[in-house]
Formats: sequence, C-alpha cells, structure tokens
Amino acid sequence: MSPELLILLLGVFVVAALYSSVGHAGASGYIAVMSLMSLSPMMIKPTALSLNILVASITTWQFYRAGHFSWKLFWPFAILAVPLAFVGGHMALPVHVFKILLGLVLIFSATRLLMSAKQTIAVKDAPRSQAILAGGGIGLLSGLTGTGGGIFLTPLLIFMGWAEAKRAAAVSALFVLMNSISGLAGNIAATKSLPPYIISMLIAVALGGTLGAYMGSQRIESSVIKKLLAVVLLIAGLKLIFT
Repeated sequence: MSPELLILLLGVFVVAALYSSVGHAGASGYIAVMSLMSLSPMMIKPTALSLNILVASITTWQFYRAGHFSWKLFWPFAILAVPLAFVGGHMALPVHVFKILLGLVLIFSATRLLMSAKQTIAVKDAPRSQAILAGGGIGLLSGLTGTGGGIFLTPLLIFMGWAEAKRAAAVSALFVLMNSISGLAGNIAATKSLPPYIISMLIAVALGGTLGAYMGSQRIESSVIKKLLAVVLLIAGLKLIFT
C-alpha cells in the first residue's frame, strides 16, 4: 500500500468517525480529503456520494436503534428533498460564488452552535409547510454540492427548536442516506470514474462510521454533539469557500 493511499484511507476514516457522530455521513469532508490528494474531479463527486451512502446507512441504523429517530419529523423534510437531490445531482452549474455564500453560512452556524452548546431550547413541532419547503431547498443544495444535506438540515432543526441534538442527528442521518442515493442516481454517468481503490475506501469509512455513530447515538451527551457539529460545519464551510 502506497503512502498516498494510506493517507487517503486514514483521512476518510477520521472524517467518517467525526461526521457520523452528529448524524452526517461526511461527503463534504471526503471531498476535501480527495481534493487535497489531487484525485480527478470527475471521480470526486460520485465517490463521495458512494461513501456517503454506506456511512449514512450505518449511522441511520445506530441512531434508530438508540431510539432517537422520529418519522413524524422526518417525512415533511424528505418529500421534496429526494427528487430535488436527483435534479441537483444531474446539474452542472458554475457555483463558485454560490459555494462561498454557503460556506459563510455554515461558518456562521458553527459559531452560533459553539455559543449555544450548553443552552437548552424548548422543542416544538415543525410547521409542515415550512418543513417541506426547507427540505426541498436542502435537497437541491445537496445534489448541487455532492453532499447529503445533513450539514444544512441539522443546524436548521436545532436553531428553529424543532429537535434536540440527538433527534436532529437521527433525522439527518436518514435524510442524508436518501438524498445521497438520489444524488448519485442523478450523477450516474460519472460513476464510471470511481477509483480502483474504492473498496479500501468503503472499508475505511465503514469502520470510522460505525465507531462515530455508536459514540454519537449512545455515549456522547447532546452538548458535546453540538460542539462536534460546530467543528463539522466549520470544516465544511472552509472547504466550500477554499476548494
């Protein structure tokens, strides 16, 4: 195994462990790692989505098994998100300025989360019409950026008081899984460019995702989840701005 491949596998392992602990699957992190390792741009998006699907499956199961998932909260966000993730995955737009704006939003969200990590917010039901529209917008963003949308959905659920940290993570996990499948289907023509070492990458993220999802769903307190989420959002925001 070459040193470059070892660094790549270690990088995606760490990303999977960190992101899965907050209900995400790590697509933005995988994209950053692969970009730093100079992988072909044609490989990056479908590879990130493929890794996302595996880690999101593991994360969904772990948070569901721990009793944090809510179908009532999930479905309004998902109903438009999945078809629009397909549309976004099929599109190839010049999104440089768009990604910078998103990156700044994520960095702002990270700062807010760090400031409110120890605060307890009263949870209320999400208005259905707002949830459907927000989910559709996030689905389109997820397809365009090659992510599952968790980096947008989780802070929204927490900031709006629609879910506490672990429930937000559980809902985001399945949201990410469905959007990643839809986004990859929309990007299916590019899957011919998957790297030959994709199996090694899948094993690395499976190990990292299992560890992170277990810790996040059963061992880590909600205030720590918020701090970890802030780190994830900061990484994702910087990646969007500078990549």
